[in-house]
Amino acid sequence: MHPLLKRISIDPKVCIGKPCIRGTRPGVSLLLDRIADRETEAELLADYPQSSSDDIRAAIACGAEMACERVIPITPLLAA
Repeated sequence: MHPLLKRISIDPKVCIGKPCIRGTRPGVSLLLDRIADRETEAELLADYPQSSSDDIRAAIACGAEMACERVIPITPLLAA
């Protein structure tokens, strides 16, 4: 598993359980769509100041893993 995937979380209470940047709400698919639309890292970070460059790379790594058509073992957040 790519180490950046630790920055991704899947929680049914956040973004309907879709992969998101851990501790925030930007979904992986949203970031990937914006990257595909040629938005720059600087533009993404301006819109999501709580995110970092590593978070954006984590979204790309997550998309790459999903494209491999296999199960991605990302541990969901557990209720405290």
